[in-house]
Amino acid sequence: MHPHLHTKNALACEDVVAILEECHAKGFMHKAIGSCNDAKDKVNQCLRIERSKIQADNRSVARAKRDRIKEAQKELGL
Repeated sequence: MHPHLHTKNALACEDVVAILEECHAKGFMHKAIGSCNDAKDKVNQCLRIERSKIQADNRSVARAKRDRIKEAQKELGL
């Protein structure tokens, strides 16, 4: 399904994932006629929010690292 579901950050979306899995367990025809689409949209929305949080954290870590490198270069006179 989603590769994001195997990470620790997916725990925030655990409840909506459970609802989607419960819907899928009702059978193929239930999925085929689109009865699970709302649950799928909620899972996608939740995972998107979690991914954007991770991206923001990564961006701030990278910015801090870049700033430390620039500061070290200034101290070395490069």
